[in-house]
Amino acid sequence: MSKVCLISLGCAKNLIDSEQMLSLLDDAGYELTDDPEEADAAIVNTCAFIESAKSEAIENILAMGGLKKTGKLQKLIVAGCLAQRYKDELLREMPEIDALLGTGSVSEIVNVLKEARPEKKPQYYGDINAPLDEAGRVVSTGPGWAYIKIAEGCSNNCAYCVIPSIRGKYRSRPMENILSEAVALAGTGVRELIVVAQDPTMYGVDLYRKRRLAELTRELAKIDGIEWIRLHYLYPDAVDDELIDTIANEPKVLKYLDIPIQHVNNGILKLMRRRGTGDGIRALLPKLRERIPGVVLRTSLITGLPGEGEAEFEELCSFLREARIERAGVFPFSPEEGTPAFDMPHVDTDEAVRRAELIQEIQAGIMEDFNASRVGATVRVLCEGFDEEVGLYMGRSFAESPDVDGYIYFGSPDECVPGEFYDVIIRGDLDGDLAGEVVAEHA
Repeated sequence: MSKVCLISLGCAKNLIDSEQMLSLLDDAGYELTDDPEEADAAIVNTCAFIESAKSEAIENILAMGGLKKTGKLQKLIVAGCLAQRYKDELLREMPEIDALLGTGSVSEIVNVLKEARPEKKPQYYGDINAPLDEAGRVVSTGPGWAYIKIAEGCSNNCAYCVIPSIRGKYRSRPMENILSEAVALAGTGVRELIVVAQDPTMYGVDLYRKRRLAELTRELAKIDGIEWIRLHYLYPDAVDDELIDTIANEPKVLKYLDIPIQHVNNGILKLMRRRGTGDGIRALLPKLRERIPGVVLRTSLITGLPGEGEAEFEELCSFLREARIERAGVFPFSPEEGTPAFDMPHVDTDEAVRRAELIQEIQAGIMEDFNASRVGATVRVLCEGFDEEVGLYMGRSFAESPDVDGYIYFGSPDECVPGEFYDVIIRGDLDGDLAGEVVAEHA
């Protein structure tokens, strides 16, 4: 087993697990490849959050199983959330799998790879509530940016969510470990840190008996080389005055906030065991816009949740038209076995999908207006490379987060270097994204 391919699915937190596995494999002398057809062994690090994620994971496992049948692959290992959630079913229904690795056993990837064989099929399932392993990483993002995980697991226990049963209770990383990793990332050329956890706003509560995200953010901002800090998944009820002031006053903290609200109806939020209320959300957003001028907001929404009738759905639509949140990810409710919401009455899937499409139409109009408002502005853009198909460089400003918000495409009379910043004047729209041209390199 000399060549290994790792396929990482799902969220940024799972990607960091994949990067840690890649580092361990590299240290053990394995050759890493992106092409499964060149590999001796394949690892599929899976997501199992909602039905579409499970389907994607199974499709990838089956594809790797097909390569095994041709003799190109010798071993197939399934890791991550699907392996944690369905360990019994996977080996019974998918005999092509040679080993399983749960979410609490990322550090055992080398052992499981060595032991995996059809007649043995090892299963590694460590404690999902244990402190996080402080392993190295092979950063697979960038150039110029990387995620940094500040905590693992979740203790919120929302009624529709399986994460606590898959990832364990909330565990913060010690602040000194996070800062040490951030310094190391900066030393490799990382300019933008994207702070992630299932709930970053609860950072520190388990370790230090108080929320310390604002303090951590200020410490990250002191690191030489780090120029952008982006905060993801801020629960609305815990965005307090200290955090708002930190975001407003610290130049390195991007005025871009990802705040998952899921819904705005008080009854639905209570039924779903969400912290906070729709009234609190309605009060928070204007407060953010007043105290953080120019802030760009992103959220996630679920349509068809238990309790959502036509009136509740229209309340959500009216709120979005008024609040004009710039960016939103919209998902139809996915009933997940093992959660309280699974057995609650709700609309059928087709109706949940229809409602999600209506929300997307509302958001498309808001997005068009937001893009139009930016034409003529000069923005600082982190270059990510050259798009051969479009014939332009591509990058992101403070208002675009990786993978979810698209790009700013731009021309330049001189060669641009991926991972460097450039000032770009926005000239117009390009199939929903923005396009412009470099006016001067930003040191």
